[in-house]
Amino acid sequence: MTDEADTSSAAAPPPQRCGLVAIVGRPNVGKSTLLNALVGQKVSITSAKAQTTRHRITGIRTVGSVEEGGAQFLFVDTPGFQTKHSAALNRTLNRTVQGVLSDVDVVLFVVEAGRFGLDDAKVLALMPPGKPVFLIANKLDAVLRRADLAPWLKGMQERHAFAEFVPLSAKKDADVQRLLGIVQPYLPVQPWFYEQDALTDRSERFLASEIIREKLFRLTGDELPYTSTVVIDKFEEEGDLRRIAATIVVERDSHKGIVIGNGGERLKRIGSEARQELEKLMDAKVFLELWVKVRSGWADDEAHLRSYGYE
Repeated sequence: MTDEADTSSAAAPPPQRCGLVAIVGRPNVGKSTLLNALVGQKVSITSAKAQTTRHRITGIRTVGSVEEGGAQFLFVDTPGFQTKHSAALNRTLNRTVQGVLSDVDVVLFVVEAGRFGLDDAKVLALMPPGKPVFLIANKLDAVLRRADLAPWLKGMQERHAFAEFVPLSAKKDADVQRLLGIVQPYLPVQPWFYEQDALTDRSERFLASEIIREKLFRLTGDELPYTSTVVIDKFEEEGDLRRIAATIVVERDSHKGIVIGNGGERLKRIGSEARQELEKLMDAKVFLELWVKVRSGWADDEAHLRSYGYE
């Protein structure tokens, strides 16, 4: 009796999963903080000022390896859906949110745990039918009595058929890891789109403008309207050196004075803090020059918006 070759003994490799995950919610609900935590490194800027995020930012998190199967999460951070202003900038940001939702695999709808207002409801109304939507109850650490969440959750489930309910604090790594595990089975079985160590699909030039804008808003607080932006005029790579020149665009002369500060001190601090963070992010020496220019009405001018990189 001869032995037949056993072709069934070679186990098939576990499947790879890869998919787009949108992070949506009203302004200032913690979306960018959650994105950075999910990626494991800062790829989206954060600020106490609403509407800090203005572009689709893809953060990439890969779990496991090709041999093990594993998963690649492509997180898309969106602007907070704007309901209070109707300038061209706001209309552009809202179109961005709606465009993201049409082509993702999973939606993370972020709210503050125990809270749900009119602005949240307007975002929830955008959820596409037939796609898994997770209710992410963020800032759980701010809830004093967890028992109060039960009636709130019941009310939320009546508003929408959520695929999953995940209470968490984006600042706690254990919560973030738990969320990754819950999302993974919902991703399509397909090869990864990016290399295993990729963190974002955005260029260093784009990240430079975002980091400068974050420092601008953090250091001006409520003094400066959110209709201010940053344009990169020069970005040159020379080995381990980056030469960057950027313009901070504001709408009024008074805003220019706010950014520059007494004796230019505030502008110097914005540049210093941005340079230090960029050097860590890029692992390179950075020479940074900043200028401030007034462009009245730019946030309501479609041509200016396109020239400044808004989709």
